[in-house]
Amino acid sequence: MMRFAAIFRGLSALAVWVTIGGAIPVRADDNTGRLLTAAQQVAPRLAGALSDQTLWRSYKKRFVTEQGRIVDTGNGRVSHSEGQGYGLLLAVAANDREAFERIWGWTRANLMVRGDQLMAWRWEPDARPAVADMNNASDGDLLIAWALAEAAITWSDAGYRVASRRIAVELGRKLILMRTSFGPLLLPAVSGFAVEDRSDGPIVNLSYWVFPALDRLASVAPEIDWDAITGAGMKILAASRSSKSKLPAEWLSARDAELRPAQGLAATFSYNAIRIPLYLAWAGIGTESDYAPFIALWNARSAHGLPIVDAGDGRTVASFSESGYSAIADLTACAAKGTRLPAGFRNVRISENYYPVTLHMLAQVAVHTRFPSCLRG
Repeated sequence: MMRFAAIFRGLSALAVWVTIGGAIPVRADDNTGRLLTAAQQVAPRLAGALSDQTLWRSYKKRFVTEQGRIVDTGNGRVSHSEGQGYGLLLAVAANDREAFERIWGWTRANLMVRGDQLMAWRWEPDARPAVADMNNASDGDLLIAWALAEAAITWSDAGYRVASRRIAVELGRKLILMRTSFGPLLLPAVSGFAVEDRSDGPIVNLSYWVFPALDRLASVAPEIDWDAITGAGMKILAASRSSKSKLPAEWLSARDAELRPAQGLAATFSYNAIRIPLYLAWAGIGTESDYAPFIALWNARSAHGLPIVDAGDGRTVASFSESGYSAIADLTACAAKGTRLPAGFRNVRISENYYPVTLHMLAQVAVHTRFPSCLRG
């Protein structure tokens, strides 16, 4: 029996393009402040959400090569599928088709080398071969598929939709693990995280649940139950609140009904996990209790930046030193409580490294698409 299976639903030929179901309460920005259900949501279009063209030009100059490679300046100038996905999303948000084509072209030529529709996760400029590890990363695949689906809508290009669907269906076939106590789990990669790979497997990383991507991919691969995958992610988030810190560790063993930090991996809330509230807010899902642990953590900001903590006891072990990360905390307060965004939220420090700059810009896009009222006043 195959260990991976897609979650397929019987759909008629009249299946709608976008299906967003479930009963997860969310705070939708409909100017009333009331909580809506996910079934009342429609995934907002991305195009035009990044209106600061000066900022976008600066981003391209600093982080996007002429060939379309997104450069991770804080990590040996490597590139990875996650970064290519973020670049594609920002290009759609800026309504910049030329940049989108360059980034997608480089991604196809250099990362789509596995022999399937998924991407090799890492490309090193000074290594030969540049792709030494043929494993994928499911968050990168989701981001790229999502960006292609958005591009198909924005520029009325069926080719982008076909490419998005191929990635989404391949991901459904190879990376969704059925029959778990949480529901269908999204594995971080094809290799290395399943029951057969580790004694504490399966291993999950909640930051790989790109919730707004799951919303949109229902439009290109409706036979996969993306809502069930979202629901499993929300169950994992709830289960992770059993620790003293009430925060999820980056890598979790889902072998048993009680989650535990994965063996041999740092049990911290750090550079991966900071994206969890970004994706929750961008998708417009979650209750205030889902956001509360993040807000409590970030109420204790210091001059050193947001804290990196031990996910067990909540002890601070390091800090996010660059200011771009704080935009995630600002977005979280906006999404959960309607808190007005500080003036600094609008000002991206382009001199910082790729990751904090990118997260800051993605948080801005999420606000413009979901919570524009937080920008007022």
